[in-house]
Amino acid sequence: MKRTSSENLEERIGQLRSEINALIEARAQAVADDSPGVPVGVIRNMLIARAPTCPCTQYLELFAELK
Repeated sequence: MKRTSSENLEERIGQLRSEINALIEARAQAVADDSPGVPVGVIRNMLIARAPTCPCTQYLELFAELK
């Protein structure tokens, strides 16, 4: 039974990471739309640079500012 539980956790983590990456990409694109000439990849790197440890921490840092 433990294996099933860990598989569910692994799936949930994967889903969360995908959702977080999509939100960060959307935010980077929104900033890029207002910053002509700056590549979206550069903006994304700047947005997540404050929390390079993991996508969850990056999300919390980035979206805490928007509240």
